[in-house]
Amino acid sequence: MLGIANDDTGVDVENASIGDLWDRVTGTQPDPPWWLVALVGLVALGAVAHGPTWRVARNTVTIAHEGGHALVALVTGRKLDGIKLHSDTSGVTVSRGKPHGPGMVFTAMAGYLTPPLLGLLFAALLAGGRITLMLWFSLALLAGMLVMIRNAYGALSVIVTGAVIFGVSWLGGAKVQAGFAYLAAWFLLLAATRPVVELQRMRARHMAPSSDADQLAHLTGVPGLAWVSLFGAVALVALLAGAALLFPDTVSAPEVPRPPGF
Repeated sequence: MLGIANDDTGVDVENASIGDLWDRVTGTQPDPPWWLVALVGLVALGAVAHGPTWRVARNTVTIAHEGGHALVALVTGRKLDGIKLHSDTSGVTVSRGKPHGPGMVFTAMAGYLTPPLLGLLFAALLAGGRITLMLWFSLALLAGMLVMIRNAYGALSVIVTGAVIFGVSWLGGAKVQAGFAYLAAWFLLLAATRPVVELQRMRARHMAPSSDADQLAHLTGVPGLAWVSLFGAVALVALLAGAALLFPDTVSAPEVPRPPGF
């Protein structure tokens, strides 16, 4: 069972009942200081902008991308055969069903839309003070995805990501958990735009003939560039909305001293 951190230290579950643990998971935690929210936002931006760091961190975006394909495939009634994640941060999700129609369209759409929308969901949870719930929800998603992974590198990527989240939740104090959770939300929101830009660059060089956008163009007759534009627009809107959720409750204007007699 995943541990729950108390206010100052790591986990203490020896004397806690199931009800106590549930209350801690679903309960609210204090908002972190504004400077911590800003700091981890800058760290996330650096991870997206710095090439070597991005090549490693992009694996988490691929996990979200392929997980989105898989989830929507199941929701729309397709049979999911498996997911593969590769060391070059590419991935593939294989599902069976009608090769056309709404189910296939929604499945193809889901990949690039999932990272920004997941980041927005995380931001909404954090805005409500649900830091622990956000971490546990992330672990639940990874656990569900792991059973569908069909290659060693993919399994390693999901396990390592889950282990980091587990470690933070098990050993981290309140500020560590908050900082990590906000970092994850910021990263997904900021990182969602870069793969879209990379996608269009590859399409412009005719290096991605079977990309999600081109598959959608084949399925719907709508040009691939229109789908890329949709992916980018959703990512930007999610970033703006997510930033608005992450900051208002943590940043307050300083009080202006009142003159004597007021």
